[in-house]
Amino acid sequence: MPFHPSKWHFEIDDYLNPWLPAAPWKHIPYPVARFLGHRPEHQRPLGNIAMIFWAFIGVFCSITIIEAVGRAVPSFREHGAPIIIGSFGAAAVLEFYAIESPLAQPRNAVLGQVFSSFVGVAISKLFALGPVSRELTWLGGSLSCACAVAVMALTGTVHPPAGATALLAVVDEGVAHLGWFLLPIVLLGCVLMQCVALLLNNIQRRFPVYWWTPAEVGRRKQSPQHRDDVQSNSDSGSEIGAKLEITRTRHMEEGKAVVEQAKVIITRGHVNVPDDMYLSPEEKIFLEELSERL
Repeated sequence: MPFHPSKWHFEIDDYLNPWLPAAPWKHIPYPVARFLGHRPEHQRPLGNIAMIFWAFIGVFCSITIIEAVGRAVPSFREHGAPIIIGSFGAAAVLEFYAIESPLAQPRNAVLGQVFSSFVGVAISKLFALGPVSRELTWLGGSLSCACAVAVMALTGTVHPPAGATALLAVVDEGVAHLGWFLLPIVLLGCVLMQCVALLLNNIQRRFPVYWWTPAEVGRRKQSPQHRDDVQSNSDSGSEIGAKLEITRTRHMEEGKAVVEQAKVIITRGHVNVPDDMYLSPEEKIFLEELSERL
């Protein structure tokens, strides 16, 4: 067989998702689950004016809280930490305006920043070992950003502002001198921003769209028949131009276990989508328009 490195493909979720538990929404009171992004039915999209309003409030509140906490924590002042890492400004745009983007979901927003901080500090420490480290800061910055992108891509945690965090950890003296203390600073900022996002983004919108991945989790083994059924359903669904996740439920009928696939129900002015099915914004708009034409 010919050797084709360009054909190599790696998805970490192929190895992680089978071991992850399913969403625990049925065990959580709905008022709490709602502010964790759970919805029993599809939510109609908002107009852009309302989205801009909530984005303004969210960005202002989250940045203010992170800065206030940064000023109040004694250890931050002792280490000479800035009141906020600059990359959080870009992160706020994703977390409060482009909230349906995969790049804004908690897995990406938190782990992407943490991984990139680790990479940036490691590269900074590595270059500091050399006798001419100050003269090579420009090279260390580009290397840290490139490595951070590679790590995020391989771990499925791509978050564009995190690339700036890795760069700042090397080229910005106000950040680079923090060393490994940068990690708890970034982690605290991420947690605070996520808390504000969960509170404000779920008043009229939905956040997050998913916590880990839109794909199915928790299935360690699948029978060949089940895989064939899923493939068949996927092929038939592609005829209408939408790629939908297919889930299944079981019930007893005349003493036999019967497997039924979950359904998207479209009636006039209403679209009911299973909670564990992820739809892109374009797919949502398409289904909404279709329901209005019935």
